Amino acid sequence: MNRTSVQLSLIALSISRQTVVASFAAFRWVVRCGKVGAMKRMVREIGEAVGARPLGNGDVRIGGVASITAAGADDLVFVEDEKYLSRALQSGAGAVIAGDFAVGSVGKPVLICRHPKLAFALAARLLQDKPGGGGELQVDVSAIVHSSAHLAKGVVLEEGAVVGAGVEIGEATWIGAGCVIGRGVKIGSDCKIYPQVTIYASTTLGNRVIVHAGAVLGSDGFGYVRDPKSGRYEKFPQVGRLAIEDDVEIGANTTIDRGALDETRIGRGTKIDNLVHIGHNCRLGENVVIAAQTGLSGSIVIENDVVLGGQVGIGEHARIEEGVMLGGQGGVLPNKVLRGKGIAFWGTPAQPVRQYLKQLAALAKLGKKK
Repeated sequence: MNRTSVQLSLIALSISRQTVVASFAAFRWVVRCGKVGAMKRMVREIGEAVGARPLGNGDVRIGGVASITAAGADDLVFVEDEKYLSRALQSGAGAVIAGDFAVGSVGKPVLICRHPKLAFALAARLLQDKPGGGGELQVDVSAIVHSSAHLAKGVVLEEGAVVGAGVEIGEATWIGAGCVIGRGVKIGSDCKIYPQVTIYASTTLGNRVIVHAGAVLGSDGFGYVRDPKSGRYEKFPQVGRLAIEDDVEIGANTTIDRGALDETRIGRGTKIDNLVHIGHNCRLGENVVIAAQTGLSGSIVIENDVVLGGQVGIGEHARIEEGVMLGGQGGVLPNKVLRGKGIAFWGTPAQPVRQYLKQLAALAKLGKKK
């Protein structure tokens, strides 16, 4: 592997945490925000909310976000590279978010900011039509709600939702069709629980939590004790809790186990992609980002601001310290510790990417000598 190849590989792997988080925030929203009943806002209002400076007609009303090719007259689009600015200005969009390179542009209202993609994500959130009940409790006739459950104002329960004994659901939270909310579950305000989510007993969710379709929260961990005499596996008690803090988003068909005897905890602002498994007693810090098909064994600690790529696998009792980035298909052996804020790791066993690429280059040279 020559020097140029190594440099290109490093560039590809060393994606900044800000870019990763902005991408999650921007594109976990649907390509276009729903327009039915969506609240339109003036361009200058959007600018104030997302920290962008408006140029042109700030009174133009915007109802959603879209790509440049799909945008309509009430859509907002974004441009990070000057070479795409003319396309955005000539599109059907009502307004454009762009960097300083767009100063002096004419033809459409433009919002100028330092990080257009991040501002676009914040604008999408601002414009999205919330499914909450607008102050009124809305329970579909087919939903089943235990008499001891407490539903705050603005809660919406859609078709076939089941709410168990002692459940508490905060204001303006939306529960999709076919969800099952187990006994003693506590859900905060402004949450969105999409259809067919199952939340096991005694799980707690903070405020503004989003859980996508098919996720299972608080299920039993994979814990067994082998009886050497009979050869049978006896189930170890799975009686702990699952606690999910504010502003967490959990992808479709992801599963998070409760603690065995203590608790599993997901820290504030963490974003978890689809088809992720998090085992019992894991503790995730704040603003962790986990991509699809990652698997965490039991009793793992993931500290704040860690980024895990797709299909990462981590063995039990491992610890990933603050700010580490672990590339796709990276593997961490049980009881190991990865440390180094801002350092990218790759491979199995995971090691700093520069070291890993040097080893690949050495292997390539050995292969050529044969």
